[in-house]
Amino acid sequence: MNGLAIRQWMARHPLLHDAALACAVVAFGVVGELAGMGDRSITTRDVVAMAIALLAMAARRWRPPLVLAGFAVAASVFFGVTGARQLALFAAAGILMFTVASRDRLSAFLVGGPVTVGLYLTNAFVSAGSAWSPQSLGLVAWLGMTAAAGDAVGNRRAYVKEVEERARRAEQTREEEAGRRVAQERVRIARELHDVVAHHIAVINVQAGAASHVLKRHPEQADRALAHIRDACDTVLGELASIVGVLRQYEDADSATEPVPGLARLTDMLDALAAAGLTVRREQVGEARELPAVVDLAAYRILQEALTNAQKYGTGSASVTITYTADALTLDVVNNTAADRIPTRSGYGILGMRERATTAGGRLGAEARPDGRFVVHANLPAPALKAAT
Repeated sequence: MNGLAIRQWMARHPLLHDAALACAVVAFGVVGELAGMGDRSITTRDVVAMAIALLAMAARRWRPPLVLAGFAVAASVFFGVTGARQLALFAAAGILMFTVASRDRLSAFLVGGPVTVGLYLTNAFVSAGSAWSPQSLGLVAWLGMTAAAGDAVGNRRAYVKEVEERARRAEQTREEEAGRRVAQERVRIARELHDVVAHHIAVINVQAGAASHVLKRHPEQADRALAHIRDACDTVLGELASIVGVLRQYEDADSATEPVPGLARLTDMLDALAAAGLTVRREQVGEARELPAVVDLAAYRILQEALTNAQKYGTGSASVTITYTADALTLDVVNNTAADRIPTRSGYGILGMRERATTAGGRLGAEARPDGRFVVHANLPAPALKAAT
């Protein structure tokens, strides 16, 4: 059994530890008497001294400073009455001083100091009869040494406890940070999937309805509608595969299988919407420029969601205004709302657009006007990127 295992065992069985310590103190006192340091016999006063030591060992964990003070009084009385010295008392005094110092340095000074002085005076002038007797000076040295050892052990315990507490807090912080990152990633994935799926499913839904309507009378138009459905399915499957591929590449999160969508792909999106029956009037104010990646993606997804809603709940037309300023990008999407297509419940589209804008450091507002128009306005900070040198 190594030292760590022994300490752990003693910590789990404090009573057995104290019992073994008491037996060792008594044995030390008996051996000292029989070896010639006393009168080579166990007398009544030796039994009394050992009883005092035993009681002190049994109660040392209760209130160490109080037990040390009580022990000092009892030992001083013993020295004063008998005039003899007993090694069990010396051993017990050192162990009690160690215990007090290891628990509290201040108590070691406030209680241990007077106890040391008291025991020294009693032993020096009552038992030994001299202030410079070896046993009196040895008692002071013994108590000082045990106090220093106890203080060192107490410091070590405090240090280990602090290290363990810091490790526990660090582990807790890591777990909380991991949980927060997981939650953020889940929201991001949900938003991305919603943006990808909702738009293309809306296109598929419109084209499927058109195909069903013209299938018998105008089969050639049904073929075109089905072709648009196939294109939309291919697109959504490709984007889903891209998202899933990025999620699976957990060892290389920076690798990408497809360029991130941005305003450069806006024309393709508008063409798909036009094929689905939504007429979009596009206007640009200011000169287009390269945007930060986060802003570019957020702008694309906001326009995608706003136009998808315009297709689902509008009258078949919408206007998009993209404004470039020196330090911002402004998006405005306006469409008329069809009275028979008012949504029966609130979805996650507007919430997702707001989250997109917030992620890019901007703001987004969406409201239904009294004149029957639905307006989406987003302002995204987009300072001009510095050219690489």
